[in-house]
Amino acid sequence: MTRATVTLDRDFTVGPVPRRLFGSFVEHMGRCVYTGIYEPGHPAGDENGYRQDVLDLTAEMGVSIVRYPGGNFVSGYNWEEGVGPVADRPRRLDGAWHTIESNAFGLHEFVGWARKADVEIMEAVNLGTRGVDAARALVEYANHPGGTALSDLRRSNGAEEPFNIKLWCLGNEMDGPWQIGHKTADEYGRLAQEAGKAMRLVDPSIELVVCGSSSSGMPTFGEWERIVLDHTYDVADYISLHAYYEEKDGDAASFLASAVDMDHFIESVIATADAVRAQRKATKRINLSFDEWNVWYQTARDGDDMPATIEARGIWQEHPRIIEDEYNVTDAVVVGTLLNSLLRHGDRVAIANQAQLVNVIAPIRSEEGGPAWRQSIFWPFARMAQFAQGEILNARIRSDQYATQRFGDVDVVDTSATWDAATGRVALFVANRGLDDAAEVTVRLHGLAPTRVERAEVLTIPEGGDRLASNTVDDAENVGLVALEGVALDGDTLTLSLPPLSWGWMLVEASPR
Repeated sequence: MTRATVTLDRDFTVGPVPRRLFGSFVEHMGRCVYTGIYEPGHPAGDENGYRQDVLDLTAEMGVSIVRYPGGNFVSGYNWEEGVGPVADRPRRLDGAWHTIESNAFGLHEFVGWARKADVEIMEAVNLGTRGVDAARALVEYANHPGGTALSDLRRSNGAEEPFNIKLWCLGNEMDGPWQIGHKTADEYGRLAQEAGKAMRLVDPSIELVVCGSSSSGMPTFGEWERIVLDHTYDVADYISLHAYYEEKDGDAASFLASAVDMDHFIESVIATADAVRAQRKATKRINLSFDEWNVWYQTARDGDDMPATIEARGIWQEHPRIIEDEYNVTDAVVVGTLLNSLLRHGDRVAIANQAQLVNVIAPIRSEEGGPAWRQSIFWPFARMAQFAQGEILNARIRSDQYATQRFGDVDVVDTSATWDAATGRVALFVANRGLDDAAEVTVRLHGLAPTRVERAEVLTIPEGGDRLASNTVDDAENVGLVALEGVALDGDTLTLSLPPLSWGWMLVEASPR
């Protein structure tokens, strides 16, 4: 039996929960846009072609902000080709994913979708094949009220009022040799500084995200952040992080400890950003935008749906099926711990975007002309987005540990927690990484005066299944949340038992004096 003790104290908080932490990502890649969020003629499609079933799941998931239109796609994208009459828009080859882009869905369509989904927009500009002029032009088109050629063009294209997009990404993964228009840190830093400056001259109210490293495994990691921030510190509000995790060679133990790597990545970027701040004697603090993260089986996949395979076969087609990973119980537990890591660092990680929303490594799946359904990883995100409110508590944990090949000894139990004074609720999110044993968890709630456990649920291996159990179009409810029984409250002490390989959450009513 694994044991862990968690200590929470009303007076020890990290900071307020940033609502942008529960973001997602829509890229023109595979079937994320076409037959994902947008499918004219679908039985659930509205008059604009937006799939209402996907919109409903997006709302249930609690998505707060969506990054668009990429991703690698944006580094070769001309935004002007996605506005104006659809019949006049050109069809183009997209080199990033080796597909044909019809441009039937562009900026106006995405803004309309985002408003219907009630999500904030995080727009990316092309700093791969384009630069300063195209970036400032897009801000003028999107945000200026009227009276100029570009703002009046927006109005003539059907949007009388400006889009008022406030959050902008200055390119995507420009440190990556795979990126169209790949640049050195100095090249990118100078370009991003000048693009950001020009964009702010059009709209001083916008916030800007500069590209950090594509992963902590990049050979330039650390030095890239230092150089880029040295160039862009005056215009940047955030620096980006990207990370994907997968189970390799059957090493489930290390995979389940992926959040250890995320913790280290976040803390390393914070240290670098603060070192640049100190060197420059700046008062402004750069926060983090973890604007791509998820489980992604990049090395385990060798089928015809890989972009490299499609390219090798010389196939050019519209919205092919690519990287439509099917997520299982193990993946859901890992995603729950990654969300814990993001929440624990919510004082500096101000934005996070799970990649992507639909079909492409996504919590939501859909079929062309058919249904949409929730993958296993949908559930930790949905519950945390809904109930992580108020202040992030500084959760201190003492847990039994287990051995991993990649990270050494790691806590079996992983947790995060929040306190919402407005509702009088403590929300606890907790995972048992152990594959074989239940975890007995004791939670001490100091200064919170808990009164009752309002609700408790757990995601674990379904009866008769195994850790690779998943949801499919034919069995969409196989993996989900069930009631967590046996949660007990005695004074300020909460006790619970988590099954092997599980992620759970609970709400505790409290009335601190």
